[in-house]
Amino acid sequence: MIEFISVSKVYNNNIYALSDVNLEIERGEFVFLVGPSGAGKSTFIKMLLKEIEPTSGKVIVAGQDITTLKHKEIPYYRRKLGVVFQDYRLIPTLNVYENVAFAMRVVEASQREIRKKVPVVLSLVGLSNKFKAFPHELSGGEQQRVSLARAIVNNPAILIADEPTGNLDPETAMEIMGTLNDINHAGTTILMATHAKDIVDSMRKRVIAIEKGTIARDEKKGAYGYED
Repeated sequence: MIEFISVSKVYNNNIYALSDVNLEIERGEFVFLVGPSGAGKSTFIKMLLKEIEPTSGKVIVAGQDITTLKHKEIPYYRRKLGVVFQDYRLIPTLNVYENVAFAMRVVEASQREIRKKVPVVLSLVGLSNKFKAFPHELSGGEQQRVSLARAIVNNPAILIADEPTGNLDPETAMEIMGTLNDINHAGTTILMATHAKDIVDSMRKRVIAIEKGTIARDEKKGAYGYED
């Protein structure tokens, strides 16, 4: 599903953000990406999102070498991905239903499809009774659930979560992780970058640890392993 082949990224100051990274994430896996600040996690994710290019090597996603994509092809590639950020990135002038529906309108889904799919996804994330609420009327955990619903409403093959629990209290964070686990069990491949040691240790999923731009550790049922 995701493969990095001898991937390096060198910035202008001749510092390696990633150095000869080789790894493979299989379809349906749930993988934590961990490591100290500045280790290379953000560079890794930005490459998957096609926001930056590797200096050398190949990045293969769903059988496609995304390093060869033309600029006009990038928006279509990104439709294969669901993305959840720490800061939610909801549209404040749209209610919950409209925020999720917006993601479907971007891919030109029909009104019939939107009316059918959005309630199903809102039910999955536990927000059926909040569909008319606006972002400012929601708690942080509820806003993140809207973000999750928006990320999965178009059935992405891969969900990339960048510190999705960073702004949440521990109890709410674990509720979000339960929802992510359900999404994973439904077949979506999940890659989650996090500093949340307690979450990683409790979930016992595959852990890829990056340190100084290299893969320092790759464990099938790993622990966080870093004091940041």
